[in-house]
Amino acid sequence: MENKADVIIVGGGVIGCATAYYLSKRGKSVIVLEGSDHIGNGGSSRNGGGVRQSGRDPRELPLAMYGIKNLWPGLSKELGVNCEYHKEGNLRLGKTPAHLKILQGLTDRAVECGLDVRMIDAEEVKKINPHLSDEVIGASWCPTDGHANPMITTLAFYRKARQLGARFITGEKVVRLRKIRGRLREVITEHDNVYEADYVVVAAGYESRDILATVGIDVPMHKDLMECLVTEAEPHMFNQMLGTAEADFYGHQSDHGSFVFGGSSGLETDNKDGGTPDSPGNNAITAPCICRGIMKYFPELQDAKIVRTWAGYIDTCADGVPVLGMTDEVPGLVIACAFTGHGFGIAPAVGEQLAMLIIDGKTKVDISQLRYNRFKAKI
Repeated sequence: MENKADVIIVGGGVIGCATAYYLSKRGKSVIVLEGSDHIGNGGSSRNGGGVRQSGRDPRELPLAMYGIKNLWPGLSKELGVNCEYHKEGNLRLGKTPAHLKILQGLTDRAVECGLDVRMIDAEEVKKINPHLSDEVIGASWCPTDGHANPMITTLAFYRKARQLGARFITGEKVVRLRKIRGRLREVITEHDNVYEADYVVVAAGYESRDILATVGIDVPMHKDLMECLVTEAEPHMFNQMLGTAEADFYGHQSDHGSFVFGGSSGLETDNKDGGTPDSPGNNAITAPCICRGIMKYFPELQDAKIVRTWAGYIDTCADGVPVLGMTDEVPGLVIACAFTGHGFGIAPAVGEQLAMLIIDGKTKVDISQLRYNRFKAKI
């Protein structure tokens, strides 16, 4: 039937598109329902493009390491689109002893998980990136980290999934899930259309919370407004991904030459300038704050012209890592939300592993620590 599939995916962002691709690749019929009028309209097109392992919580680090080793290097060829992937390292910068203490803690936890990351001093930082200011006194350095183009990657997964038979429906906002005989079977939209599947993947960012609540699942998350900015094309300076100890800014230089930076001022408010949930308004305070922070690290960019800024909501989980996998409470439900701003870099791994979970009943990467049941009361 027209509204039936093996799997229905709620959300047409990079997680939904990647999952649709890997399911379709293995012969499953898939319907993706996107509430807005555009694929990748949420955080998937509003992020700094980081493909990193460093700075992650140890619970999600295995997914990041697996994806960078096994999926990202061949992704452009597999999808038939240049995702602008660079695997040329990540500098996470510090300007104070307190910053270095934060970075040392992150580094120690990552090394315990087997990641090649280490602390370096100011002299070595300058050898890797001579454009940094003298205020930088140290950094963590992960040579296998990198970055890619988030919009191109999201649309590449979408395009390839469609070629393999996945059906994408935009402007079809999901409002409710429904169980039949104890198992999740139906997805109902605001137009009263009913879709049926053996499995339902909810990957709708923050909107996932209200959708999941209709079957008694509450993921403890809230939304944070983040902004990105893009400069005019500048002469090539570096290929590393950049971050800071306090995460006040992050970003990279694109293949085009423009710099893509993101961050927050701490003063954001929802829809401050008249935005809507589907199209968040920019905050007039944030971009200047980000720019002032960037100039502290890169004085050479003080005259770079900003050509555009954009805002997006991050679905921030209470404990800082995503909720992934099936639930004991609702058979047939697969959760993929609350990525806390870390979703793009692990999206290929998440999509592949969720497809394995649905088809094979198990995953290659252990995602047990990311399951919803971690929030259950311990008796």
